[in-house]
Amino acid sequence: MKKSVGKALGNRSDLLPLWFTTMLQYSLVSTVGRQYNDFGIIGAAALQMVALNNGITLTENEAKEAILGPIRSLPAHPEVKEALKSLKDAGYKLVSFTNSSNKGVETQFKNSGLTDFFDERLSVEDIGKFKPHADAYDWAARKMGVKPNECLLVAAHGWDISGAIWANWRTAFISRPGAQLYPLSEKPEINEINLKLVANKLIALK
Repeated sequence: MKKSVGKALGNRSDLLPLWFTTMLQYSLVSTVGRQYNDFGIIGAAALQMVALNNGITLTENEAKEAILGPIRSLPAHPEVKEALKSLKDAGYKLVSFTNSSNKGVETQFKNSGLTDFFDERLSVEDIGKFKPHADAYDWAARKMGVKPNECLLVAAHGWDISGAIWANWRTAFISRPGAQLYPLSEKPEINEINLKLVANKLIALK
């Protein structure tokens, strides 16, 4: 993804964080404005915006090609499969809950070999509101047939952790490089550097 986006931005891979935050910003702009577009489409639009602000010419098709292919073929982090297996073996029900489209997450899971680890996949596409809108978390809990405080979100994005906490979910944060918690939100009950360490703590709670 870094290579693809960097190439589209005139080999400016340093602009990748700006592109990602712009994509998140405009997914929320869409939600607040009661609009919805595929997360990847918003990502392509955000890429065009960053390009224009930096004097880079980029067509709509070029932006889509730079985003949609790579975003659906991202590999899992090295410890993820082992950690997911250990959680399933411990009896946890695993549900993915993503801002990506249904097609996008299905393709991404197939490409990364994660499909069999999850009991269910949920996409905000079905409600038309992006996380961290509280309605998205409420909807996901209803889809799973449980109360919000019976859900625990595991995420590597501070904004997702905050949204889940404010929707009365339990949370576990994976502090990947560059990921930070929002200081004005309550802290997650678990905070570790990778999913394996998070899984160990969750299994200990069983």
